Amino acid sequence: MKDHVWKPLLQVEVLCCIFATKTISTGISIGQTTNKSVKLVEQKSVFGFARDMILRMDTLKLSLKFSLKDIQMFKRFLKEGKSTIHLKNSNQNLMISNAPPNLLLIFLKTMAGKNAVEASQGGKGGINARQRLLSNVPRSFDEISPLTFKEVDGIRKKDSRIPLKGKENILGASPLSSKRKRDSLDGAPKKVPRFLNPLTLSGEQKKVLQTVQSGTNVFFTGSAGTGKSFLLKRVVGALPPDVTFVTASTGVAACQIGGTTLHAFAGIGSGKAPLKQCIEQASRKVIAAQWRRCKHLIVDEISMVDGGLFEKLEAVARAIRGNDKPFGGIQLILCGDFLQLPPVTKSGEKRVFCFQTEAWEKCINVNMELTEVRRQDDDKFINILQAIRLGRCTEEMVSDLKATEMNVVERDGIKASRLCTHREDVDHINKEHLNKLNGESRLFPAVDSDASMTTFLDSHTPIVSKLLLKVGAQVMLMKNLSTTIGLVNGARGVVTGFKKDTEGLPIVRFLCGETCPIKHEKWTVKRGGGYYLTRRQLPLKLAWAFSIHKSQGMTLDCAEMSLSRVFEAGQAYVALSRARNLQSLRILDFNQTVIRAHPDVLRFYYRMAKHRKLEQTTLVKFLG
Repeated sequence: MKDHVWKPLLQVEVLCCIFATKTISTGISIGQTTNKSVKLVEQKSVFGFARDMILRMDTLKLSLKFSLKDIQMFKRFLKEGKSTIHLKNSNQNLMISNAPPNLLLIFLKTMAGKNAVEASQGGKGGINARQRLLSNVPRSFDEISPLTFKEVDGIRKKDSRIPLKGKENILGASPLSSKRKRDSLDGAPKKVPRFLNPLTLSGEQKKVLQTVQSGTNVFFTGSAGTGKSFLLKRVVGALPPDVTFVTASTGVAACQIGGTTLHAFAGIGSGKAPLKQCIEQASRKVIAAQWRRCKHLIVDEISMVDGGLFEKLEAVARAIRGNDKPFGGIQLILCGDFLQLPPVTKSGEKRVFCFQTEAWEKCINVNMELTEVRRQDDDKFINILQAIRLGRCTEEMVSDLKATEMNVVERDGIKASRLCTHREDVDHINKEHLNKLNGESRLFPAVDSDASMTTFLDSHTPIVSKLLLKVGAQVMLMKNLSTTIGLVNGARGVVTGFKKDTEGLPIVRFLCGETCPIKHEKWTVKRGGGYYLTRRQLPLKLAWAFSIHKSQGMTLDCAEMSLSRVFEAGQAYVALSRARNLQSLRILDFNQTVIRAHPDVLRFYYRMAKHRKLEQTTLVKFLG
């Protein structure tokens, strides 16, 4: 049996801005310095047999070193790429900003982990400064080795975990698992904080991330369930926040990735006006400033952006930035699947996809496709979905899909959500079923930061301004609460009661087996010009019925659908691909004629597949 090899877990370098201050005992600052381009490196200071953790700060003019022996970390704004390290011994504060959030998280975790390892090994760095000065022992600095799984395991065994929760602490645990206290009614044990393992990207996802980090303009696509949204969040976290703008074609999609709509960022309204007028609209002070500051523009659900709008945006970018390079020199990171829902067009209007425009040809350097399906766990179902995505469906597949009509997908009083093609049907079904329930109804109004923006928030968040519930109401969870126990976006449940207190929070039994009260959550929506709106509401929605359009990007525990009224290419595929497997799906009236893909999109993906081997071979060589 071979010895186990402990592989490096976390890297230890980050580029950022630093504002450093030093204070005296009265709290008065006696020295301040700002550096806009700084590289932070963690090192070991080796002095004889003694070792200290050192933070090296490299600026354009000098290199400074700080002892990490007694520190505090403040990470409240970590998601914005900001953190403060308080050096207790010297009473200094290092205020970090504009750091890629994911890299900053890894950096701080490594710092906390290495400090914990040193402490667990007896703390060999116990020689004071005076002893060092009087000694003839030479001092050397070594780059710190990455944190290994063995070291993490050792820290855990000694119970040295340091949770992320709280405003001032050292980082060391997953923000997902230690985010909230869970008030469970079934006596389940409390979950302990766990370390994040950042090595969760697949090989093809890593290639996309590397391509983005190389500065290349890239479009990445993939069928439903290949991890596009997950990868996009990793991309967002790998770029400096101050010059990265995260957008999506729809308000709900933008909310899910912590961004704004593409229209709000661009500042050109609907984009229907002539180009000259669009440029005038984007020339407003606040809008123009963000166009000029932007170095990386991320657009999710690019497949739903009209080609004409994309061309206008490219021209606006060049005009506002005074830069004739494609898209004004901004790096584009585009994500979406053109074989899913297409851009919305008026009746009689010709549909133009982004990839059909000259702007696309001139801007996008690399097209990449994710092929590893992660949502579905049924090989037969995966093959069916891949065929339907391309507008194909064999007789055997038709037979398998029709057979689902007899599936019993209800369990523990939780019924399947019916996916509908039209929003009016959704509203009617949910209202009708709620009215049939006996008992008192409870109204839960949302709390918006701006009461005049309720309609806007309705269309830009996945939750409603007024939620009416009764015992027995079928609901869907609209936010990840705890991925470890299955309380994820799209989880199905039923209301079993309400807490007997002033809030009267609903108690929900979920299909995953958890029964717990659901508390209010906050959604933040970024508007153009850096203006933020927030909504606090229960992360629930009535779920007897759900629209196919609103379900895009979600994974449903149990789904029922009627596809007879499908009116768009790709719509049936989006509906079917929400399910995990054939057993969790019931199709009431399957008709083979609703399976179709847009011929222009098929040609685009055919060309992409034809050149993929050559492109990927070139990319591998380029990335080494």
